[in-house]
Amino acid sequence: MASHNPHRVYISTTARSNQYLLAEFKPDAAFYQQFSSHEACYQQLAQQLFALLPQYDLRNVQLIANDKLPVVRFHQEAYTLQTEKQILFFYNPKYHEGQGIFSQPDYQARKIRVVFLATGEELRSQAAAFHSKVVQCLQAWQQQLPGKPALKLRDHQQLSYDLFAKTKGHKESYGYKLRGLYPRYKARHCALPDEHSELTYVTVTLPLTRQLKQQWLAAGATDFSPLYQQLQQRFVEACAGKKLDRLAIVANGLTPVVRSSKWDQIEQNRELQKISFNPDCTEPQLLTFWQADKLVESAHFIIVADKDDNTEFGYGRFMNQVEDALRSFARQLEIPAERQDLIVRFYQHISYILPAA
Repeated sequence: MASHNPHRVYISTTARSNQYLLAEFKPDAAFYQQFSSHEACYQQLAQQLFALLPQYDLRNVQLIANDKLPVVRFHQEAYTLQTEKQILFFYNPKYHEGQGIFSQPDYQARKIRVVFLATGEELRSQAAAFHSKVVQCLQAWQQQLPGKPALKLRDHQQLSYDLFAKTKGHKESYGYKLRGLYPRYKARHCALPDEHSELTYVTVTLPLTRQLKQQWLAAGATDFSPLYQQLQQRFVEACAGKKLDRLAIVANGLTPVVRSSKWDQIEQNRELQKISFNPDCTEPQLLTFWQADKLVESAHFIIVADKDDNTEFGYGRFMNQVEDALRSFARQLEIPAERQDLIVRFYQHISYILPAA
């Protein structure tokens, strides 16, 4: 059981992993002048990139030239959904492969992005090898780019599972140490630069069910602040005393995007709420995003690890504390564990610059 080893978190074997690397650069006017049109630019860049993929056994790679943010999710069927600001890639790493170019007619991209989706079965154990292959491929591609620009590289890993899986009868679990990416990669001979940024956090999305609304909102209410205030109070209380004090609540109808403040600042658009945390800061932080006159379908709760949570063993202790907090939160809200899923997503990001070739 988890109590036998506080540095491991025991997660249902129904959990799902995914990993993708996102590389990007900002082409300037001189870059685009090397091509007859920006459409020709994207086609040539993609052809050069895709020609390299077999050499590095990279099987699912997408070039994005429409300034939309990629979002990756597990699904038994492979498909892509575009909104105004996002491209959502749904796929099963065991089976789905592909290549694609995403651009818009008569639109010149401010950033050119490439998404490398991990494929196979043992994604976590193969993560360092996948990272190394992507870096080698990018360095070869860099040599063919006009000006050989520097590339910003982000490695995103996610482990998602239902907090109530055991209650629903899924008894089998696996013990994870959840080691930090830098030491885990180093142990597998995948060298990362000293100058990098790591961010580790957990998200939970809570549907605002009729039961929750009836509990804290009067019939016909147009001021929804009592609901949001109660959720905020109970979430903060559940995290108190567990060294979980870097928190965010997003209940404004936008999709949260968590980033390191080293690269990004807090901002929003019509679809996305960008939230920035300093991974090296240990000061408490509570960020809340909701509007009293706007009732949304779901609320997102975010818990960010600080540097002390990354022990020599990993983030296992942190995740045990997170699970304790989320179970307490769920009990306060009287969430029916037998009937409702509460999907926990554990994220690990590492970012750095691949210097100009």
